[in-house]
Amino acid sequence: MKVSEKVMSRSGGKCELCQKKVDLAILQVSPERPDNEILICSSLIPQIDGSEELIASDWTFLPDAMWSEVPAVQVLAWRMLNRLKSETWAAEALEILYLDDETREWAEDWTAPEEPPSNTEVHKDAYGNILQDGDSVVLTKTLDVKGSSISAKLGTVVRNIRLVPDHSDQIEGRVEGQQIVILTKYLRKQS
Repeated sequence: MKVSEKVMSRSGGKCELCQKKVDLAILQVSPERPDNEILICSSLIPQIDGSEELIASDWTFLPDAMWSEVPAVQVLAWRMLNRLKSETWAAEALEILYLDDETREWAEDWTAPEEPPSNTEVHKDAYGNILQDGDSVVLTKTLDVKGSSISAKLGTVVRNIRLVPDHSDQIEGRVEGQQIVILTKYLRKQS
């Protein structure tokens, strides 16, 4: 697809969302609007159109991109932030994002693509951060361990956790030498 000179000049030859210069393509944000084309990384398009699963970590540049002066970029940033609003960073960005009335109307005039069903359960800590096997977490509350005389204290670091299959609200970890199950709502992922 031939990149229009106007879009190439405006973007400086970089993705108008993430600012990378790799594998770029033109995306029409809404076909019926003028000045609706933006230059973006072609690898993002399948997540935008819903043909691939939306991966939140691929979109962490949105809080910067949303301040673009290009309405089509603002609209796409708003739409993607809305699809990701279960992520803490995206919800916070949406709260402070300002769009003029016309741009907001344009942004709201769409139907989000249905996300492909995911067969994997996602384990998240109390703050919405995704947990994985081997992560370290910190307890956000003192917990009494059932069937034991130990108490897992607030601030205790649990290293090398294991996710409990089929229970996205539970992980397994070792506290004071004992393997226990902990609810994810009492955890914060250690960075």
